[in-house]
Amino acid sequence: MRPYADSNFFSRFYLRVSGSEETVSLLTRAAEARSEPLPVTWLHRMETLNAFQLYVFAGRVGGQARVTPEQAAAAHATFQADMAQPTFLRSVQLSLQDLEAQFEELALRHTATHGFRTYDLLHIASALVLDCDTFWSFDPKASRLAGLEGLRVR
Repeated sequence: MRPYADSNFFSRFYLRVSGSEETVSLLTRAAEARSEPLPVTWLHRMETLNAFQLYVFAGRVGGQARVTPEQAAAAHATFQADMAQPTFLRSVQLSLQDLEAQFEELALRHTATHGFRTYDLLHIASALVLDCDTFWSFDPKASRLAGLEGLRVR
């Protein structure tokens, strides 16, 4: 299995909020199956950091998940440490040219019909460029696009 997880998967794993149990379960099963480490792109790094901070903001304005600035900082530090030791995460560089071509193809084939967002397209395009066969996400639209492209969806 060559899994790809989008950023909302990572934020749920590192912050232990709603959905965290499922992320731990998927990563455990992947490790037992000796799956390749999850790729981490520039998009993951930017979105995951921002997601940690959005959880802090949401907690301040009455959101369900209460995440303190200290918890967000600890989650970010652990995420970075895990990338430094590629046990279950691996930092990857994508060719912008390849990513753009795949993105354009997906947008032209699917967005007018299904209304996919740029975020969805970027993650699925990344998974396809990286030759992943499985997609992990808590986003129903991204998961739908992954399925349309033949990726196994959690």
